[in-house]
Amino acid sequence: MTRLLIVGPPGAGKGTQAARIAEHFAIPTISTGDIFRKNIADDTELGRQVKAIVDAGDYVPDSLTNALVTDRLNEADAAGGFLLDGYPRTTDQVRYLTELLSSHGHALDAVIRLVADQEEIVRRLRQRALEIGRVDDSEEAIRHRQEVYIRETAPLIEMFREQGLLVEIDGLGAIDDVTERIFEALAARGLEVAA
Repeated sequence: MTRLLIVGPPGAGKGTQAARIAEHFAIPTISTGDIFRKNIADDTELGRQVKAIVDAGDYVPDSLTNALVTDRLNEADAAGGFLLDGYPRTTDQVRYLTELLSSHGHALDAVIRLVADQEEIVRRLRQRALEIGRVDDSEEAIRHRQEVYIRETAPLIEMFREQGLLVEIDGLGAIDDVTERIFEALAARGLEVAA
């Protein structure tokens, strides 16, 4: 049973690496964005609440996010482990997740942090925006998203570091090289796929 969390700035390749990690450990990737969209599409009670909040331009409160994540973690495919992406985003969500897992006799095994030079990420995202014609992805917008990420995640990174969960990985370079670094770091913590 492998329970992981992945964090990294926008443009660091988190989605690509999350898919590879999930496949490697045969666990589902659980993304809050996907959970929100699925509940809205399925017109669940929680989905209707999320839709009303998002349509009003507000952030989904911790209580509702926690309820949706709890519901998702209780699904059968997550019984053998999971990789969380995009959750937790606040210190209260970290505490909630820790208590939730503890109540079932579980804990996170590691928090994978993709570290990447901000200037390189901005350059990469600007290039991608130009290639696919996303005019809304201006350098200013990209830099703003990077600043928001740093501001919001810095306290979480410290919490995970204090808990001894943080595994920091150089997120720059060839995709395969980054994946290899992740697997080596997790193996060093005793997290390997059984042969």
